[in-house]
Amino acid sequence: MANMQKLVLGTWKIRYKFHFIAGILFIAFVITALYLTGDSRLFLEQQTTPNDSTPSCDLFSGKWVYDNISYPLYKEKQCFLVEDAFACEKYGRKDLEYQKWRWQPHDCDLPRFNATALLEKLRGKKLVFVGDSLNRNQFGSMLCLIEPSIPPSSSKSLIWKGNSIIFNATDYNATIEFYWSPLLVESNCDDLTDHRVQTRIIRVKAIEKHARQWTDADILVFDSFMWWLKPKMTLLWGSFGSSDAIYKEVGMRPRLYEMALNTWSDWLEIHINRTRTKLFFMSPSPIHSAGEDWGMDTGRNCYNETEPILNKEYWGSATDREMMQIVESAIHELETRGLKVEYLNITQLSDYRKDAHPSVHRRFWVPLTEEQLANPKSYSDCVHWCLPGVPDVWNVILYSYIMNSL
Repeated sequence: MANMQKLVLGTWKIRYKFHFIAGILFIAFVITALYLTGDSRLFLEQQTTPNDSTPSCDLFSGKWVYDNISYPLYKEKQCFLVEDAFACEKYGRKDLEYQKWRWQPHDCDLPRFNATALLEKLRGKKLVFVGDSLNRNQFGSMLCLIEPSIPPSSSKSLIWKGNSIIFNATDYNATIEFYWSPLLVESNCDDLTDHRVQTRIIRVKAIEKHARQWTDADILVFDSFMWWLKPKMTLLWGSFGSSDAIYKEVGMRPRLYEMALNTWSDWLEIHINRTRTKLFFMSPSPIHSAGEDWGMDTGRNCYNETEPILNKEYWGSATDREMMQIVESAIHELETRGLKVEYLNITQLSDYRKDAHPSVHRRFWVPLTEEQLANPKSYSDCVHWCLPGVPDVWNVILYSYIMNSL
């Protein structure tokens, strides 16, 4: 009998341990299930909206998802601010599927762009895009994103002044500006409308002429890459028009880029109000000029391309990793000197979008020759982006940073 009691007691202990362990596993399973379903959204939202200025989720790693419900974020025909260089539908593009792709990060969701919330953040403030025509492309996207949320009765204006295009939303006392400075430092390409020169001349140590126009900005978004792709440039010591100026043609593109960014960095360190101004630098916007990169015949480019590249490992041959590393190094060096610049690495996510360039569907400022007209690939714009389109995603990412930093 005693042996039977011991056996029963031992069996009860085994069952107790089994049920205890099973209960723990069941609780863990329920928590996991909740996380993977309804509660996961709250968790991911917390991951993408921390208290500091940097979203903790990697917004730049993901894939493009076809979404004809929530995209495009605006209609081209309803945005009078779309410039003719980016107005692809206006200039004859019939396939509009390029407008309906949404960027989906792997580990979270991009926030939905809320123009009213952004305008409230910008109340009494100034956001300035500084750089070349890709930054102007992004500036145009930003205007199209926010303008529909400004009541028709509210006063707003678009002014061209010097190197700037300035948008004011009067009721918010908010300014969004584009400042043309394609090389950041002073050059012979600095005229906003008349900058198409064959020989590029730069004063690689001179930035004050431009930079003094930025000192009152609350947010500065820089880019500078495309205009550095010439194999040779001319350095100028002295002033333009000076009789004793010294000119020297050089071909050390990475070194010149590094020198210009050092000039830019030194100016920021001395002049930027660190408690007021938020700084961003856009990584290079890719070019789709070599169809063989994505498996097409040599000589093909973005002309007639209508679908994104789905190979997640894709990297276009025109995007210079060395130049990107120079920017990243300059930004890291600034951080060691106590100045934070957010690097928005939009290169690869944009590199998938060979379908989203204007190609031949834009206004061309120089009359096309008969030879060009006979070969559309020869004058296809595979550099800039149609609006609505890829720059809208850049701005949604920028928006997420701004909303967490001001």
